[in-house]
Parts: sequence; C-alpha cells; structure tokens
Amino acid sequence: MKCLVRLRYSVLCVAALFPISGLAQADDHAASSVLHAHIDLPPLPLKDHVPAAVLWLKPLSGPTIVRSLPTAHYELVQKNRMFMPHLLVIPVGSIVSFPNEDPFFHNVFSLFNGKRFDLGLYEAGTSKDVAFSREGVSYIFCNIHPQMGAIVLALSTPYYATADRSGVFRIDDVPNGEYELHVWVDGLAQSSLDRLTHRVRLGPGMPDSLNLDARAIPREPDNHLNKFGQQYSRNPSPSY
Repeated sequence: MKCLVRLRYSVLCVAALFPISGLAQADDHAASSVLHAHIDLPPLPLKDHVPAAVLWLKPLSGPTIVRSLPTAHYELVQKNRMFMPHLLVIPVGSIVSFPNEDPFFHNVFSLFNGKRFDLGLYEAGTSKDVAFSREGVSYIFCNIHPQMGAIVLALSTPYYATADRSGVFRIDDVPNGEYELHVWVDGLAQSSLDRLTHRVRLGPGMPDSLNLDARAIPREPDNHLNKFGQQYSRNPSPSY
C-alpha cells in the first residue's frame, strides 16, 4: 500500500508548531498502512520548480520488516557551474561520484554535519568519489564558484520520500509498527525542524490524519563561506 504526505505552502509567516497528531489506516491485509499527512511551510524558493524536502520513517519497534537497503553508486554532476541534481538521497554506505563536465576546474567540499571532505582542485573531464559512511545531511559547495550548491542526504532507512512537483510525498509498503518521523527542508533551520520529530505508530485503529506545521521555523542564511571559513572573493571568477 502507499504512504502519502501532502506538502502545503502557506503565505502565513507566524504560526505555532503543532506536534504530529495522528497516523495511519491499515490496508485489507493488516500488514501495512496508508499514512495521510501534510506539512505547512513558509514561502520558500523552489529548486528546479520542486520543493527540496524529504520525509523519512525510522523503524523503532513492533513487527516491522525492514526492506533491504543496498548501497549503490550515484553521481552529482558539475556542469554549467551547477550541481545536478540539487538534492540526492542515498542509502548510508553509498558512493557518490563528482564528475567535472565543465571546461574548467572545480573544487568540491563539504565541512558540515554529514560527510566532511575536500576533493581539492581537479580539471575538466575528471571525476572523484566520496563514500558516505554515516547518516546525515551534507551540504556540498565548490570552493571556486560560490553559486554552486547541492545536498546529499544519507539515510539508514528505506522508508523515505522526496516531494514531487505538486508537493506530495509518497512511500510504498510501510509495515505496521512504531517509527520515528523526521523531516528535512532546504532553507529551514534543522534545529527547529527537529522539533517536528515524533514517534508514530502504523497499524489498525490508529487515527488517519497527521499534521506538521513548520510555518514559524526561521530561514537559514543563503550565503556560505569557502572551505577556509572565509568570504568568497568579490573579483570576477577566474578562467578556471
């Protein structure tokens, strides 16, 4: 069966943060459930016309049967002074390649809470790999081009979804049991989003609605520092 979460945008800037208020209706086989929920957000810029948001469930207890979570090889391409895709969700332990498809140098790095790395300067037509060995959000930048940015979210659960163009999350075949619900939204302070983390139970007899309200969560600054913790140069970008 399917797990559905609707992401709704609101023009309201002030609202209380409501706790998760309910879950799930069971399917006919009483082995998995359908989750109906929504989240209210402040106005946010969209990346490629898609809200960059992820919701995931971490199994805690009960008769949950966790699907296998095979590691894989992914790509975050550098082209036209951009990372493509902007958001990449991967299983923990996966390898991400960073091919340089621009006709000049790049220097990819991440110095944040997820995977910390610095790939150094490398030329057009070459690629470097990073293994994301632990769960977390990694904000990816280029030390040469400040406009370049991407996110890699490494998860240890197969029960996750990214928002589609209409703002809907969809997770298939979630077994009944107890979970911890997490949410990440590009541009919102994670310390405040963590207040929406909550234990939920999927199974027969559970309420069939869930509400997340993030409209009061503050925006994070859009600017970032280079890998040396300094401001990027104001001079025009070099030829590389």
